[in-house]
Order: sequence, then structure tokens, then C-alpha cells
Amino acid sequence: MKQNQPTTSNNNYNDDEIDLRELFLTIWQKRFFILIITTLITSSSIAYVFLKTPIYEAKALIEIGNYQNFNNNNNNNNNNNNNNNNTKLLDDAVSLVTRLNVLYIELLGNQKDRLFWIERIQAIKKTNNFIEIVAHGTTNKNASAEINKIVNFIQTKHLQTLNDIKNQRAKQIKATNFKINSISEQETKTINETISLQNKTLKIYQTQLDEIEQNLTKIDDKNPALAALKLMEKRDIHNMIIGLNNQILDLKEKKNELLTTKLNKYKKQAEQLKSSLLPHNYKNTSVVGKILINDFPIKPKKKLIVTVVFITSLIMAIFLVFFINFIKDLKKNNNDKDKKTT
Repeated sequence: MKQNQPTTSNNNYNDDEIDLRELFLTIWQKRFFILIITTLITSSSIAYVFLKTPIYEAKALIEIGNYQNFNNNNNNNNNNNNNNNNTKLLDDAVSLVTRLNVLYIELLGNQKDRLFWIERIQAIKKTNNFIEIVAHGTTNKNASAEINKIVNFIQTKHLQTLNDIKNQRAKQIKATNFKINSISEQETKTINETISLQNKTLKIYQTQLDEIEQNLTKIDDKNPALAALKLMEKRDIHNMIIGLNNQILDLKEKKNELLTTKLNKYKKQAEQLKSSLLPHNYKNTSVVGKILINDFPIKPKKKLIVTVVFITSLIMAIFLVFFINFIKDLKKNNNDKDKKTT
């Protein structure tokens, strides 16, 4: 038994070797058939990729516009002025992307035979002021034009927002200037007139006080009742003079506060608002750099398609040869069996 085992294994090895030879011999005999099938299918794929309408891709990185927000709240510490200003975006990246996807992808997705379309719009991760727009088209020009269309749409909306902000600030400047003029021309004028009137009244009281003092020196000591009345009158006038002087001091303090604290406050606000209207404080949405295009289409991928089709057609042709030989051998065996039985 031990001597028969090597012999059996050698026979199996020889059978396998014969089968491999037969396989390669079959492939070699049918090489022209395999070549024709492979060539026909590969040629069809080549014709397809060259006849298929090429699809080009354009990309653009969009920076959302912003404006400088000025805080007009009064602050006694001038060192904090820089902290009162911050940049405000004209739009939120996520909400903007959502609206654009609805307008340019979902609503237009059912249209057929389009020469250009928006492939995707997405917000850039870890940022809140950048979005990316990708467009496909039969030409680079078509794809770029579709991106420019969206950019123009966004810029128009954001420009309106910037104009509204400028108009609002212009109204604030007008209101602040009105307050300045009111302080300079009306309130201070009223205070000056009141002070002048009080000074006139004060002079009258002072004159009356002088007259009472002169009368007191002339009153005889024998008439103490009249002297007491004059003293009471002198005291009342003196109290009124003190009251008028206090009122005049209060009016002067109020005038000083208007001309220094409030007037300076409104003047600073007016200057800040005027500076906020300078062009560098406003930036509309724009394309970062330029729209990126590729000279070569992204679809169809000619080399990949032709390579895959060539390999697939070659395998299919070889398989077809083996299948045909299998059918032939099966028929031959059936015929041989029929002859033996007859």
C-alpha cells in the first residue's frame, strides 16, 4: 500500500499538468476569437467614452460678508473703546447653505437635460463664514456661470442688508446731531435766559435789602415794633437772595454738564457713527480668490472605463471559450453514449 501511494499522487499530478496544458492550448487555439470579442467590446467602450458628453467641475470658496458693529453705549473708560467694536456676519453659514440647497438643488433637481447644475453646497467645517459651492456642466464656462449666478444672488441680498445698516446709522447720526444742536442752541439758551432773569430778580432783592438797611438806621429806637417788622422783612429778602443764588448755581452746573458731559458724549457718538460709515467697515460676500476649474472633465473617466472594460471583456471571452468547449464536450459524450447503446 505504501508503494502505491506515490504512484497515485504522480498520476494526479500528471492529470493536472495535462489539464493545464489543455486549458492553455484551448486559449491559444481560440486566441483570435478572444481577441475579436475583446476588441469589439473594448472598441465599444472607447466609442462610448468619446461620444459621451463630458462633464466639467467648477468649485468656489465663498466668504460671507460682514460689517463692523459699533457699540454706542456710553463708557467712562476710554481704554475699552476697542472692545466696543466687533465684526458681525451678514448671514449664518449653515442657514445660508440650507436656503441655497432648497433653491438651487432640491427645486431644480427634477429638471432633465440640463447643461449645468449645482452638485453640492456645503459649509466649511470649523468655520462660520465660509461655504463651498460645486457646480457641474458640459463646459467649464457653464459650470462657472452657475456658480456666479448663486454668488450674484447672495451678493444682492447681502448688499441690501448692508444698505439697510448704513441707512439706519445715517438716521442715528441725524438724531445725534439734532441732540447736539438742541443742547447748543435751545437748552443752553433757555438756561442762559433763566440765569439772566434770576440775576435781574437778585438785583431787585438786593436793592430792597439795601433800602431796608438804610431805613433801619433812620428808625428811632422809640419805635421798636416798626424796627422788628423791618428786620423780619430783611430776613425774608435775605433768604430769597440765598435761594436765588442757589438756583443760579444749579443752573450754571446744569449748563456746564450739558456743555461738557452730554454734549461731548453726543459729539463722540456722532464721530463714531460717521466713522462707521467708512467703506472699510463693510464687506460684501465674495469669492475667495477665483473659481477653480479643471481643463479635463471629471466624467466620463476614460482611462478607467476602458481599462475595466478591457479586462472584463477579456475574462468574459475566455470564459465563453471554455463554456463553448464544455458544451461541445458534453454533446460529444452524449453522442458516444448513444452509439454504444445502439
